[in-house]
Amino acid sequence: MSNILWTVITVLFVLWVLGLVMSIGGPLIHIILVVAVILVVFNLLTKGRATL
Repeated sequence: MSNILWTVITVLFVLWVLGLVMSIGGPLIHIILVVAVILVVFNLLTKGRATL
């Protein structure tokens, strides 16, 4: 589960960087960054817990 989460975070971050470089997406790019940050925080908070 953790590997999938890090993959999603990486993809969101890459999309955000591409959006900034190519100036496409407008405010959607910043929403993608916020989602990636939320996923990172969630992963850090739940890292020590057992998952099913």
